[in-house]
Amino acid sequence: MLKRLMDIVASFLMLVILSPFLLILAAAVKLDSKGPVFYRQVRVGRYNQDFKIFKFRTMVQNADQIGPAVTTGEDPRITRVGKFIRRLRLDEFSQLLNVLNGTMSLVGPRPEVRKYVDLYTPEQMATLLVRPGVTAPSSIAFKDEDQLLDAAEDPEKVYAEQILPPKMELNLEYLEHVSPLYDLSVLFQTVAAVFLPGGDKDAQ
Repeated sequence: MLKRLMDIVASFLMLVILSPFLLILAAAVKLDSKGPVFYRQVRVGRYNQDFKIFKFRTMVQNADQIGPAVTTGEDPRITRVGKFIRRLRLDEFSQLLNVLNGTMSLVGPRPEVRKYVDLYTPEQMATLLVRPGVTAPSSIAFKDEDQLLDAAEDPEKVYAEQILPPKMELNLEYLEHVSPLYDLSVLFQTVAAVFLPGGDKDAQ
């Protein structure tokens, strides 16, 4: 209950404070390419239930119908503004709306698409007992996973076989430490990983 209360208060305050910046970001997305501001992809959330995640659109309209589920850094579907947004992880800010409506938490295992959830072991299914998060220890550790996928001949296979398993190990470890204080620690590590030089090494 305390974790959920923190999610509600923090996401609401952040949305209010960041609203001018988010409006500018929304306008940039809209002006750069045709299509909606948000990309509402279906992900798997708590209790194995599907939900639609809010993400600022960084790719051309209907990108999921003309390419793979995994996106690499040099994906031609990424728009000009989208490259900037993805580099600084700005597309994740819109997920504060998911936190506010209860489909996500600020911190928790990152939600996957059904295709990859179907690969979970029975043990890994335990990660679906909590709300998925905007960030997680696994997100920090694999902040630069795009670089691994860029060099792969089959990015989806590399993600499923080489990236997803260690990510899930970190997600299971997170379940052992869930608490508001630990979540605060992960949030600070995330900021360091994204915005501070060399922060990703410290956060891991």
